[in-house]
This record gives sequence, C-alpha cells and structure tokens, in this order.
Amino acid sequence: MVEFPSEDWKDYELIDSGAGRKLERFGGYVLDRPEPKALWSPALSEAEWRRRSSTRFVPGAGFGKAGKEDAGTWNGIRPMEEQWQIGYGRPGGPVFNLRLGMTAFKHVGVFPEQAPNWEWIYSAVSDLKRCGVAAPKVLNLFAYTGAASLAARRAGADVTHLDSVRQVVNWAHDNMVRSSLDGIRWVVEDAMKFAVREARRGNLYDGIILDPPAYGHGPDGEKWKLDECLFDMLKTVSSILRPSSSFLVLNLYSNGYSAALGRTLVGEAFGTGRDTVLESGELALRESAAGRVLPLSIYVRFKR
Repeated sequence: MVEFPSEDWKDYELIDSGAGRKLERFGGYVLDRPEPKALWSPALSEAEWRRRSSTRFVPGAGFGKAGKEDAGTWNGIRPMEEQWQIGYGRPGGPVFNLRLGMTAFKHVGVFPEQAPNWEWIYSAVSDLKRCGVAAPKVLNLFAYTGAASLAARRAGADVTHLDSVRQVVNWAHDNMVRSSLDGIRWVVEDAMKFAVREARRGNLYDGIILDPPAYGHGPDGEKWKLDECLFDMLKTVSSILRPSSSFLVLNLYSNGYSAALGRTLVGEAFGTGRDTVLESGELALRESAAGRVLPLSIYVRFKR
C-alpha cells in the first residue's frame, strides 16, 4: 500500500521531480534540492524550475556517499527568510507548527511524506485513550525535529522524545512551543543505550516510534549502521513495549529495504499474534505538475 499526505495540507507541495532533484513548496518558499530517488526527467523545464525557485541546494563533492555527507550550500535565487514556519493539521486530527530552516545537509526540518504516520500515531493514541489509558506513554526514538512527537502529544500522550543531536532536540522543543503544547520529555542520548537501560529498569511504553537513519553517531561517538544494528534495536525495543494495548511505528529510508523486509523484521522481533493488526507499505509524494509518484520510505505499523 502506498500512502500520501492529504491534499488538504496547503503548506506543502511537491511541484516536480527528476534528474536527481525535487522542487518543493514549503509555505511561501520553493526549494530545489537533491533527491536520489528521482531517476526520471523533470516534467517542467529548467527555466521553469529556476523561475519558481527561491533557492537551490548545491551538494558538496562527497555528498550522498555511503556513510558520508559533505556539506553543501544553498544558492539564493530570490529573497527569503533563513527560518520560517509552516503549519500542519486538519479538523479532528493532529495540529501543530514547524519551524523550517536551510541546513548544510539539504534538510529543512521536516519530512513531508511522513504525514500519514503522524495521522496514524494521533489515531493510535486516541484509540488507547478511548480504551481507558489516560495518558499513553509514547517513546519516539531517532525523533529529529519532532513532528511525530507533536502528533502524539496533541492526542494526549505522555511523550519521551529522543535524539542524539542536542541542536535537533532544541529545534523540536521550539516546535512544541510554537504549537502551544508542553510536557514532552527531552532526551539527548544514543537510542540503543537508552532502550537497553529502559529494559533493565523494567519501564514499559504504550507506543514506540522509530525512524532510524542508515548511518549515525550517538553523542559520545557511538556508531549506528542500519544493516548491522536494526534487528538488535527492534529486539531490545520489543522488551519495553507493553505486550497488549500498544502500538509500533517503524519508518525506513534505506534504498535497499522493502516493506516486506520491514514486515519480516518486525514480525521476528515482536511476534505477530492473533491480536496484532500489522500493516506495511510505502510513503510517497505526488507531483502537482505531472501527477507522478515519488516513493521515499517504507513503513511497518501495528496495534495490539
């Protein structure tokens, strides 16, 4: 199954993609930045891309090589703010604000294709509350700037947000304040170390969210490589997820991973009993220019 952000989200638009790039609108600004999965030709001309763009990201020499992303630069085409805000939300669903900014590694502070996961998380927390869990405990690992944490918190969860980069956690905190929310617990630590310690303490969560990178480092230099660490992480996390009335969201961006592979990994680590409703698929964006689909990540989710 392929899922897309709702067309009702007016602050984001994938305009066009191709030749290893994508043209996106975030609020009032249009960004031209790399996208290795855009293997086709753009639908719009190069002149049209430049006419619409506010800025373009130019990669460094080693950008995108396995285990290494050299910093690039943003080449301004027309005046724009270095930081700006967009909103996300719909009636009856998660509502929050996100501060965006141009980083040296092409990222801007949000992964728009994740919107279906935000909606699912909001729904999963709401379901637990309807079943009598007053404030479901949710752990968000590799949590980046916190959109998933905000969705869970908006639904009434007791959220622990963990990332290994303090500046990113500070960014997530700013997003919480901008969204008129509070009460999220912030943790700057290596995800595996934290999960192992929580298991040793016997702490359990009603929901766990994981969005691990292909490569990464903890705050004390701990090395993370998805192919080598993912299954051990899932097995550890399985010991801190409540055995019933709980949920899991796993998102993976690695080019070599399929939804079927993710489903098998989760099934092996957590088990799939009769009470487990497991689903998997792809998260993608649809162009407004030509209607083509740009698949970006795979997800595995379950409720039990």
